[in-house]
Amino acid sequence: MKFSLKLLLCTMMVLATALGFSGYYFVNYVFETSIAREAQQALDDDSILRFAFETAALNVPAKYDMLQDQTVEQIASNLETGGQNTRRMLRLCDEQKNVLYMSDGFVADDGLLVQTDESTRTWQVVRLDNRFYIRTGSTVNALNRVLYLETMRNVSEVFEERELGFKVYRRVTILMLFLGALIMHFISSWLTRPIRQLTKATKHMAAGEYDYRARKVSNDELGQLTKDFNRMAEALENNMNELEAQIQDREDFVAAFAHELKTPLTSIIGYADMLRSRKLDEEKSFLSANYIYTEGKRLEAMSLRLLEIIVTKRQKIEMQLISTDSLFDYLQNMFAGEREMDFCFSREKAKVWAEPNLIKTVLVNLVDNACKASEAGGKIEVCGSCTENGYRFDVRDYGIGIDNKELKNITKAFYMVDKSRSRSKNGAGLGLALCVEILYLHKSRLKIASEPGKGSRFSFVLPMEIKQQENAADGTAQETKAGGLI
Repeated sequence: MKFSLKLLLCTMMVLATALGFSGYYFVNYVFETSIAREAQQALDDDSILRFAFETAALNVPAKYDMLQDQTVEQIASNLETGGQNTRRMLRLCDEQKNVLYMSDGFVADDGLLVQTDESTRTWQVVRLDNRFYIRTGSTVNALNRVLYLETMRNVSEVFEERELGFKVYRRVTILMLFLGALIMHFISSWLTRPIRQLTKATKHMAAGEYDYRARKVSNDELGQLTKDFNRMAEALENNMNELEAQIQDREDFVAAFAHELKTPLTSIIGYADMLRSRKLDEEKSFLSANYIYTEGKRLEAMSLRLLEIIVTKRQKIEMQLISTDSLFDYLQNMFAGEREMDFCFSREKAKVWAEPNLIKTVLVNLVDNACKASEAGGKIEVCGSCTENGYRFDVRDYGIGIDNKELKNITKAFYMVDKSRSRSKNGAGLGLALCVEILYLHKSRLKIASEPGKGSRFSFVLPMEIKQQENAADGTAQETKAGGLI
């Protein structure tokens, strides 16, 4: 059952119960008030009749010491016909509660008479032939006699009004329920509209439309739920896109890896087959062996780089303070034999937090890439400077540069902008991918700026040691790490 229908049914049940109890209470309250008013009126009429009877008894001739039964009947008859109220009926009984006078239509019921005495007046509602009466009972003292007076007052109209009230209220209740059902149908549809929007969105997402979003139609809790759902859907879409990108990257990685293996293996197998299948002169044998050696070294370098990337992703590093002088000295010694390039090393002295061997690998790869991107005699600048965020390393060349559309892909494994140029210098497209993984472990990232024909700049920032002033509390100097991402 739909939530809107449940809401409608529950509301109608509550409304029907409320209207039923309130209607019953209201109609009965009016009825009881009317009955009480009629009863009081009947008792007032009874008092008037008593007074009239006693007054008439006092006018009886004095020759009688006691009121005679015939006189009682005469007075009672006069009282019955003398009133303007045509509904008046009465009965008079003597001291032994024997009937002396009774109006036509008066119901002979001694139940009320038994309860009546000189100090008590009684009344009750009786039903006769689908008509209702209020019967009163009291005593009359006249000429040394105690008589019992009973009256009957027709109150059928009160009961008829109650039945009419119930009938009208039932019709009003049905009309109110019908109108309430229509109103609650629109209200429940309006209240559950956000839920329908969420249901529609989940169906679209289940069908694979991860970019579908539920429309926010309110600012209440359901509106907030819609907002949270859309935020969750956006996160799910991003995760799915990331997973798809990762799958695509893996497929590209496998394809590139297979291609990179195929090229050197083809050369190795071809030249090896040539050496074993025919007799070559010394020069051709040397060239064939050289090709086999060169391609074998490229396979070795590629396998080592892949191994380094895998190990880097899985290992935990221990950061330590190292001098920037030691890093730059290492680079100068490493590339001291590179006579074809014009190196320029400049740095500010400082200490950075890093794992020495991994950072050396990053710097060597960046400088090596700069050499591969430059022509013979090209200038390569390696700089280190202190900044607000930490210590900044820059490696800049003035070589071929990289197009903007290639920048987002050059850090992927096996990706090479100029494959022929990279392979000619034993490149496999793994150096920058390794640098990115190492810097990720250092909570840093590689920033690349390049322009075709003008060269490229690779930079990253590491946390740096900062000497702070003495602590006024204990007078000791403190050392803290300051750093950030660029």
